[in-house]
Amino acid sequence: MKTKTMMKTIIAQQRVARRCFSTGPVTAAYELKVDAGEVQRDDAQVALAAKLDALHESLASLPPVPVRTNYSTESSYAGSGPLLLARPLASAQSFLQKKFHLWSFGPPPRGIYIHGPVGVGKSFLMDLFYASVNVSDDACCNNDSHSHSYTHKQAIITKRRVHFHEFMLDVHHRIFVYKEKHPRSDAIPIIAQQLAQEAQLLCFDEFQVTDVADAMILKRLFLFLLDYNVVVVATSNRSPDALYEGGINRSLFLPFIDMLKHTFDIISMEDSQKDYRLENRADGQSYFWSNKDIHGDNSSKNNMQAQLEEIFGGTASSTEGEDIQVLFGRTVQVARLNDRCAWFNFSELCYQPLGAADYISLCNRFVVIIMDCVPQLTASHLNEARRFVTLIDACYESRTRLVLEAQVPLDELFVDFEAQVESRDGDEELFVSEKGGNSSSFATTMIRNKEGEHVEWSATGLIGVSLAQLSAANDLAFSFRRAASRLVEMGGKEWGRQ
Repeated sequence: MKTKTMMKTIIAQQRVARRCFSTGPVTAAYELKVDAGEVQRDDAQVALAAKLDALHESLASLPPVPVRTNYSTESSYAGSGPLLLARPLASAQSFLQKKFHLWSFGPPPRGIYIHGPVGVGKSFLMDLFYASVNVSDDACCNNDSHSHSYTHKQAIITKRRVHFHEFMLDVHHRIFVYKEKHPRSDAIPIIAQQLAQEAQLLCFDEFQVTDVADAMILKRLFLFLLDYNVVVVATSNRSPDALYEGGINRSLFLPFIDMLKHTFDIISMEDSQKDYRLENRADGQSYFWSNKDIHGDNSSKNNMQAQLEEIFGGTASSTEGEDIQVLFGRTVQVARLNDRCAWFNFSELCYQPLGAADYISLCNRFVVIIMDCVPQLTASHLNEARRFVTLIDACYESRTRLVLEAQVPLDELFVDFEAQVESRDGDEELFVSEKGGNSSSFATTMIRNKEGEHVEWSATGLIGVSLAQLSAANDLAFSFRRAASRLVEMGGKEWGRQ
């Protein structure tokens, strides 16, 4: 029996080797999963795998990151940021080549930006690519304190795979720390060099721009990253032209979109409408909903409560709760917890002014998070729904098990809606319409007006809003679909980290 198992392993390894030789590592890994019945062969996924294989091959000639070991904020390069940004991209690359003596390398390979609907395999293929990139150990660079030149050997390829929320939090925190010491200096060039030295391959999941601060940082940061020979692969639900659509001062962000389209290969999976996450329905005990009958029988709810208590794993380990440390010196309070699990009410995490940094810190601390009293989520709970979706993303990325007790079944949790701006009597107005289905009984929607007040209005009514609110509403509609799909996948028995 042991000999047979060994032979099967050898045959599988030989099959992988043959496929890698005839195709590429991403396609080979993909075909193995198809053979194992883990995924269905999809033409769009096969084409994307081939494109990622080509990028994998081109990484072999990736130029090294220019490094200055005697770098200081007062150096000549610190003042070259605005000058560098004023140059065309090719000229800026030439400028850095001369400055750091990078004569022997060609241009770095183009990054890849993959966009399309939820559940079509964007992140899945990117993760296969990421796993196929091995850190090279045959590099050699001359890193003494007086030299910035490299030998002609291949530089070490370092890599980082991160959710875009988490990446931008990291960037903001680096800026915050740097500015405390150098309040008048430009942090972006320094941070770009730090990021490049830490990872020359950056893989971003769920690339999105919803914040004006992020928008203003990105256009400069990415120029510097490209000039430091960083290769970026990103997935997104939005095409480049739809990024930050309707956002404040979007005209200042448009150069970033132009740069993205000219320096990245843009791959659309918009025609792939099948959500493969929904092929296998949730079979774990991660989603519960109250089903109290007309006679007021609470047996179902009591049974559900008992199951939640079992998942929680006994009594809380502290009667005083715990303050979880968050970036920027903040904390988030956890009232009910033990060593592995925290239990919250929906209002504690989603009605409070919390964000991605808070949820990521909670996921780092706990392997299981229970949330009860989750309401049906519509456009009437714009901020609360956005926070809830951000929590789901944080749990998904960290493989934290999220156990929910809700008021409606999972397929009715998110009410899909559309938002568009119409003009009437010279005023721009937002039109929000829910798409019906099981949740079409919702007849009213709450939306913020120009004064920041929440007002109730008919689902087919009109009210004056800004374009920024349109962008926020549309981004939330995208997020609803992604969150619903992810909750199905996260409900599997094998989901979560031990």
